[in-house]
Amino acid sequence: MPLSVPAVQIRHLVKSYKRGGQVVPVLEDITFDIATGDFVALMGPSGSGKSTLLNLIAGIDRPDSGELIVGGTDIMTLGEAELADWRSRNVGFIFQFYNLMPVLTAFENVELPLLLTGLSSRARREHVDMALSMVGLADRMEHFPSELSGGQQQRVAIARAIITDPAILVADEPTGDLDRASAEDILSLMDRMNTELGKTIIMVTHDPHAAQRARLMKHLEKGVLAD
Repeated sequence: MPLSVPAVQIRHLVKSYKRGGQVVPVLEDITFDIATGDFVALMGPSGSGKSTLLNLIAGIDRPDSGELIVGGTDIMTLGEAELADWRSRNVGFIFQFYNLMPVLTAFENVELPLLLTGLSSRARREHVDMALSMVGLADRMEHFPSELSGGQQQRVAIARAIITDPAILVADEPTGDLDRASAEDILSLMDRMNTELGKTIIMVTHDPHAAQRARLMKHLEKGVLAD
């Protein structure tokens, strides 16, 4: 994709939820672009809508109205099956609590997204070996999540997120469950993903220290972008 084309184009995005008989607004008239290869921090207090916005960009949820173009695709026009296929090819997910399968080894957790592709067993192993080496866990690939520290589990999650070579990584409080030293390691690793691999990263965080690693900060207040 040409560098001149934004990775994400958001125009007048609106999202609300129904709670009982009430309609609760979450995002109101959100408009901004994210450049290809950028590292963006979405900040704001709890309930400000930042995780909802991240889920919309990632194609996990759908907006009520507006325009949302990600990687050159108008994802609002995609059906559910098309959206799932698009998501698997274009977006890598990093979660606060890792979301690893406890009965699978680090290798098997990272391999999971590749099982949906047509890659051979040998090709999958080569990809997983490379991803785990990149996050510094080549010597832990046969360990189960319970045998890894929180920081190591998040490294496995990052390896899983990049295994299909997505253009965009979305991270929801990726350091929120880690001690300061482990958090620094994860932030440095994400910085490498951005600078060395050219991944566009969109990170939700409430931690100003973590947000300083981003090149652009966006603040949400009660569903509205603050200046």
